[in-house]
Amino acid sequence: MWNVPNSLTIFRIVLAPVLVVVLLTEFPEKEFWGLGIFLLAALTDILDGIIARRTNRITVTGALLDPIADKLLMSGAFISLAELGAAPAWMVFLIIAREFAVTGLRLVALEHGIPIAANRLGKAKTTSQVVAVSLLIFSLRYPAWGLLSSIALWVAIALTVVSMVVYFWQNWHVVAASEARR
Repeated sequence: MWNVPNSLTIFRIVLAPVLVVVLLTEFPEKEFWGLGIFLLAALTDILDGIIARRTNRITVTGALLDPIADKLLMSGAFISLAELGAAPAWMVFLIIAREFAVTGLRLVALEHGIPIAANRLGKAKTTSQVVAVSLLIFSLRYPAWGLLSSIALWVAIALTVVSMVVYFWQNWHVVAASEARR
């Protein structure tokens, strides 16, 4: 359990509430600190997967904790940005609801022994969300970046919705089989 990839994942879990506190607390340079913490956490997401695959250190613990860490980080970041007025609450709700829906689909699929791996669209969704959060945090300090951060957020929303629809479209047979068994 205690290997480098899992340690990076746990570090990301620890960084998620730190990010929320930094963004929602009034102190000088909070936007820079928040952006740094967020990007460091996002980097650990990239590194833990690369290291786990290259060193053959993929574990059940890592497979369980990694998506939890991702959801905590992104949810914490987006909720903080909604609280600060940088992101509309309905968009944040949509992003978080998509994560619950796809996680539920994955759990139903696992009951049938069918793992649903992240696809390219899901990875593009995650990348767009990282870019959107980064720009939104940056625009807290520099409002002139507001238009670009808004565009990035709309791209993230589009990819969030499309990726959810694709996951369900491609895997609906699993849900249907689950219902047929009842």
